[in-house]
Amino acid sequence: MDNKGFPVANLADHQLGKIEKLEMELRQETNENIVLIAYDERDEK
Repeated sequence: MDNKGFPVANLADHQLGKIEKLEMELRQETNENIVLIAYDERDEK
């Protein structure tokens, strides 16, 4: 996978925890295996 335009975001532990909590909530609501991915969008103009 080429992620040059979207490198993985550098998150603090508490920010990562928020994403993990939202993943868990969405899994419970949808009964699907939801995975959220945080990328750092770069403007390559």
